[in-house]
Amino acid sequence: MKAVVIRTFGDPEGLEVVDVPVPVPAPGQVQIATEAIGVGGVDAVIRRGTLAAYGFREGHLLGSEVAGRVTAVGEGVDASWIGRRVWAFTGLSGGYAEHAVTSVEDVLALPDGLTGADAVTLGGSGVVAHFALDRARFTPGETVLVRGAAGSIGITAVQLAARDGAGAVAVTTSSVERGARLRDLGATHVLDRSGADGPDAPAGFDVVIDVVGGPQLPLFLDKLNSNGRYVAVGVVGGQPPADFGMQLMDAFRRSLSFATLSSDTVPGPDRQAVRSSQFADAAHGNLRTVVHQVLPLDQAVLAHREMDAGEVFGRVVLAP
Repeated sequence: MKAVVIRTFGDPEGLEVVDVPVPVPAPGQVQIATEAIGVGGVDAVIRRGTLAAYGFREGHLLGSEVAGRVTAVGEGVDASWIGRRVWAFTGLSGGYAEHAVTSVEDVLALPDGLTGADAVTLGGSGVVAHFALDRARFTPGETVLVRGAAGSIGITAVQLAARDGAGAVAVTTSSVERGARLRDLGATHVLDRSGADGPDAPAGFDVVIDVVGGPQLPLFLDKLNSNGRYVAVGVVGGQPPADFGMQLMDAFRRSLSFATLSSDTVPGPDRQAVRSSQFADAAHGNLRTVVHQVLPLDQAVLAHREMDAGEVFGRVVLAP
């Protein structure tokens, strides 16, 4: 089968389409013929070699979420899964391929009316957005800033905060056009990437959800109100300064909080319950997904180029 691996860390050109054996499901696993493959920010971080210290090596087969049809099951898995359309989490590898295997516990049947592309746009990101707001102890009436709102996590966080009664939902983005699209999704204020305020933007925020990280993170810590909570859910802009914690200590009397959130720490049944609810909402039009474009699997390099250039609004999806 065709698959996409990291030939060399660095630029998107380091990705390569290769032929590999079709994976066979082990006990407790299912095999899926993929119809849609999500291209996420974590894929770009792994591709660049940023996480090499965590065991990622050249030759790594990228991809963490797919949608498709179950074609085989391993020992101990109910055979009724065969033929069903599903969304699946494959970990941090194995998704950029014509077939994928994963634990049946990480598989969720898709409702009618939800496409595979919509499923991989919402499946991983929606859970992160939900539990980030939960980690921030967000309550109705509070002001929220979503930093890096043009990606699938940010788009979902904007919608959830607006739907759950935020007093204001501000976003950072790179253009007027993107700002208009985010307003259509529930944003009330649009800031530039540096967080420069519009004339009517709140002076501070009770909650900041940050997908970006990077060297400018301390600028956004300064935007927290007293008792404000900052939750970092990604580092697509790189690691923050090593000493950024000193800023929290310097603001000791304002009782600020900083947290990170990885959905890996959320119990599996809780993730699946939220995901199932969000899939149903999306199928009924109560939660919107934004698919930037669908590209053939062998154009993964182009997908990553567009991500690196900041040209993606929503999620790029690969299709075998």
